[in-house]
Amino acid sequence: MNAQIIERNGKPEWAVIPYEEFLKFQELIEDAEDIKDIETSFASQESAVPGEVTFAIIDGVHPIRAWREYKKIKINELAKRIEMSGAYLSQIETGKRNPTIETLRLIARALELDIDLLI
Repeated sequence: MNAQIIERNGKPEWAVIPYEEFLKFQELIEDAEDIKDIETSFASQESAVPGEVTFAIIDGVHPIRAWREYKKIKINELAKRIEMSGAYLSQIETGKRNPTIETLRLIARALELDIDLLI
């Protein structure tokens, strides 16, 4: 690397480098920042939605059903956990009924999810 060192009071104060080398350093810094962002994203994987759930929702499956099936919980088991009839929960999952916020909270808690993932 070609660098010109500029001193002040006998100590290095500035390094002047060719513009091409500056661009290479800038690209390396941006790459390092991107890597850090990716690592941070992977570190918070627990908040990521699995592809299986995402594709089910895209295909029209209700988020509650998609998550329930992903977690391998039978509808009657989930209904029992939240003290609701399986028929009523089925109506929610098929879109025939809209759950209240409180019902969504109960379902989210039973599925160990943030309520936002069910809306």
